[in-house]
Amino acid sequence: MKPKNIIIILIVAVLGILAYSSIFILNETEQAIVTQFGKPVGGPRTEPGVNFKVPFIQKVQLFDKRYLKWDGDPNQVPTQDKKFIFVDSYARWQITDPLQFFIRLRDERSGQSRLDDILDGETRNAVASHELLDLVRSTNRTPEVYDDYLEDIEMLEEISVGREEIEALILENANQRTADLGIRILDFRFKRMNYVDEVRQNVYDRMISERNRIADQFRSEGQGEARRIEGNKERDLAEIKSEAFKEAEIIRGKADAEATAIYASAYNRSAAARELYTFLRSMEALENSFDKETSVILTTDSELYRFLKSTR
Repeated sequence: MKPKNIIIILIVAVLGILAYSSIFILNETEQAIVTQFGKPVGGPRTEPGVNFKVPFIQKVQLFDKRYLKWDGDPNQVPTQDKKFIFVDSYARWQITDPLQFFIRLRDERSGQSRLDDILDGETRNAVASHELLDLVRSTNRTPEVYDDYLEDIEMLEEISVGREEIEALILENANQRTADLGIRILDFRFKRMNYVDEVRQNVYDRMISERNRIADQFRSEGQGEARRIEGNKERDLAEIKSEAFKEAEIIRGKADAEATAIYASAYNRSAAARELYTFLRSMEALENSFDKETSVILTTDSELYRFLKSTR
């Protein structure tokens, strides 16, 4: 190969390397700062597309343009009314001024660490300045009672601030402290609150005691209702038996009256009928009174003796 061609190839290669080193492309989710010997040069690059820099001397620092998440660690914090609780929170933030962010914090890891200090501190201050009811409730409302046994529940205590206002207060104070960092906190929320273990056990004991009280109330009402039903059953059973006995006696009385009337009618018809009636009644008396082992002594003027003698 001729020396002239080699030189041309080298020149083209060098120009290509220089062009490659001087061009960088930003996508829609990125923003950048160009630095020279570690110091920023020019303004932030925020528009997507092709951008240029001085090759080899200048470098590109990329930052995310999207919303970033911050997830705090659960901390034990005392409330204004001296109740110790664990507070877990989260937030969303964004790099709004990459140049200022680079000057103050350099990278996202440093930004997260700085947010830990700011948001954890503001959360502690807010929790310690408000009572527990303000932290767990947002509005004053009348409780809706769906069960009869809770009709005597006490009214909820009034709150003066509320959870949402406390979250807004933390967000406002935190943004004031991050104003010179090139970032903006978009949202802050309490993710979870709970008592510490010692207090939580006391709360569980109170809940169990309350459930037992309601169970005892149910049990007492059930026993009272059972006794009332049992009493009504005994009363109704006695009334039914009494009515049945009365009806039976009425029927038996009517039957005896009809039988007596029949016997009297038959007795009055003729002497033979009277004799037959007397005989049947005597035989019925004998059947109901005697058995094989019974001995009886009759006088000669007894009606039974007369009938027995006539049958011989």
